[in-house]
Amino acid sequence: MPHIKRTHRMGLLTPSSNTTQEPEFVEVLPRTVSLHASRLTLNNIDAASTLSIVEELAKESRKLADADVDVIVLAATAPSSRKGKGYDRELIKRMEDASGKPATTASTALLEALAVLGIRRIAIAAPWTKAMNESVVSFMEANGVEVPHHDAMGIVRNNDVGRIEPDQVYEFGLQVDRPEAEALLLACGNWWAMDAVERLEQKLGKPVLTTNGVSIWAALRIMRSYASVAGYGKLLRDYLGPETASPKLASAA
Repeated sequence: MPHIKRTHRMGLLTPSSNTTQEPEFVEVLPRTVSLHASRLTLNNIDAASTLSIVEELAKESRKLADADVDVIVLAATAPSSRKGKGYDRELIKRMEDASGKPATTASTALLEALAVLGIRRIAIAAPWTKAMNESVVSFMEANGVEVPHHDAMGIVRNNDVGRIEPDQVYEFGLQVDRPEAEALLLACGNWWAMDAVERLEQKLGKPVLTTNGVSIWAALRIMRSYASVAGYGKLLRDYLGPETASPKLASAA
């Protein structure tokens, strides 16, 4: 096997029961970016677990720093939005203070992606419970994003989420979308959503975002890895260039 020079290292904080993120990230990332993952305890997607998962944030961030990663991403929408507006930024500070590395979360990445795309109104489809969905909706609305419609499959056990097929994600996305929504969000990092993005965008004629997709996008921009990534929707294909840098990234340049 020929050697591939890895010019960037991405650190991923993933729930311990997640079986999708690592293979999806490896599939999508440019070949020059290596993935290095650490796990945070979570078996069920419920209120208590999505709060307790961040108790290990500092410890696992320090471990990723040992690998000298260029960025650390907490690629989990529900845990990074659980306590409302500003909570994602609190978690970023905890990761950065512990590791000395730039960090982001899935919720932060989503807000930045919507800003870059100029979108203020989204529909949300998710595999977890409606109660968990409502927590994410509250976070989005507190940050100025309207959610005219959302729905959830009602799955609690995270391992079961990882068994949902891309075709099921596609059909559920079609069911949840509404004409008044400017984009569709497939929330959760443990269902195989990225393989459904291109089909949904072609069918719906609007951007389709996923937890893993926005997390990869944000981490690549922090690392200044600007190669376009085709096959997974408009965001990764057309909005990785420096000309689309967010104010936070531009000020850090």
